[in-house]
Amino acid sequence: MESQSDKITSFIHLDTWREAHQLVLMVYEATKRFPREEMLGLTNQMRRAVVSVSSNVAEGFTRRSALEKAQFYSIAQASNTELQNQLLVARDVGYLKREDFPKIANQSVRVGKLISGMIRHVRKSGQSISD
Repeated sequence: MESQSDKITSFIHLDTWREAHQLVLMVYEATKRFPREEMLGLTNQMRRAVVSVSSNVAEGFTRRSALEKAQFYSIAQASNTELQNQLLVARDVGYLKREDFPKIANQSVRVGKLISGMIRHVRKSGQSISD
């Protein structure tokens, strides 16, 4: 039986947020090496998309209704998909190091699976992960 002390009280304790935050760090590190002229282009787009993933997981966590939670988690999922497209572009134009692409892409897939699980959970139970 789950005790009151087992209840997740902050988004930073969610595995999904932690993995999304790791993805943010990976993208920021990789985009440091992009050409300077891409700072307002692909670099900025990728950074905004990846930060949106973890931010929407965090915001969804604080929402009270299952419908709102699912909406924010769905936005996080959409931002993750946007990032996946941008990773492919960055790889194909030669901005990402050969060894960086699979690491970041795999982390993005991991995050996507976790977000999908959160969406299924709140839609099925009508409750948050922390309830």
